[in-house]
Amino acid sequence: MGSYEEQMNRALRPVAPPRLLEGVYTDDQYGRLLDVVKERGPWPTIQAHHFKTVEELIATVTGVVPEGHGLTLDDIANPQFRGFYGQNSVCFHPEIHDCFYDATFIEMVKDYWGAQYAKPTMMLFNITGPYPAMGPPPAHLDAVTFRGVRYENAPVWLQNVMGKSGLFTDYLVKMAQVITWWYEGDNGTFTYWPDGPLGAPKVLEHPLWNKGLVVQNELMFHRGDPVGPFDAPPVEGLKHRSMMGWNPDSGAWDITTDDEVVHTYRNQDLRFLVHWSSEVYEDMDELKKVMDHTDDLTIERAVGMLVDDMRAKGKKVAEPSDPLDDTDFVKALVETYTIAPTTEWLEFPAA
Repeated sequence: MGSYEEQMNRALRPVAPPRLLEGVYTDDQYGRLLDVVKERGPWPTIQAHHFKTVEELIATVTGVVPEGHGLTLDDIANPQFRGFYGQNSVCFHPEIHDCFYDATFIEMVKDYWGAQYAKPTMMLFNITGPYPAMGPPPAHLDAVTFRGVRYENAPVWLQNVMGKSGLFTDYLVKMAQVITWWYEGDNGTFTYWPDGPLGAPKVLEHPLWNKGLVVQNELMFHRGDPVGPFDAPPVEGLKHRSMMGWNPDSGAWDITTDDEVVHTYRNQDLRFLVHWSSEVYEDMDELKKVMDHTDDLTIERAVGMLVDDMRAKGKKVAEPSDPLDDTDFVKALVETYTIAPTTEWLEFPAA
């Protein structure tokens, strides 16, 4: 094991072990959160929110992009769909203000970090139903937030490469999440690596109804495991651009591609996840540094630091003219900063 792997195994772990929560939301809150999903859809795939190429997706997870892979985002599309309740500390839906600006959650994440201040920043949901397990799903980090380079102005793949590089720890913004699941079907567990990507994984087991965790997911590898029976039929006609929404006439969830229904999930098969995220500040000095932007990175500076570091490691890297859309540059980053959990799967059936 090289020094890079040892260093990143120490760095890529949460500030504290995830804390288990039961009964996270009231029944009334759950109903309002789900009503927003039903009434404001349909919703795009998670991949469509964040990635324009296969290389960008792999950079967000990890691994070397094989030459001539020939894959498109349609080839690896997953029937997992996402929408946002709020971003940039703004709640989009007045009917769930109490869920977004939750004082109990704020106190939880302050206590988790031992910090004085916190503010809600983002709240999203994921919805999916049963889909076939094609092999161990990749573990990933959530978007790592830095002063000046963050979800609002940078692609997720760049944030996560920065996190895995170990070059930007002085600019890291402290974050914590409250993540909650509602699901009573088969499988669909949550696997996470609290002791670093080279440590042993842990699994949040069933039942998952209104069960949650206080976590720091941007510095802890984790994954949502496949939902439903492992031999569930594939979602034929699924594409990167597919959408999923509630059909009030049938009382079910339809996946559509170009407005054509290609698959339907029963309501009882739905796996519903709500992800609430907050920035956390150790003290007033740290709060002011983040708020006043007195020590921010820029994307240009971050790219320059990555290029300089890759060259110092002996990698030949051309100066990217458009680094956020340069596939060769993304490949070079992935090949240089590659670390991921070594455990393939827990009791996963042979593919």
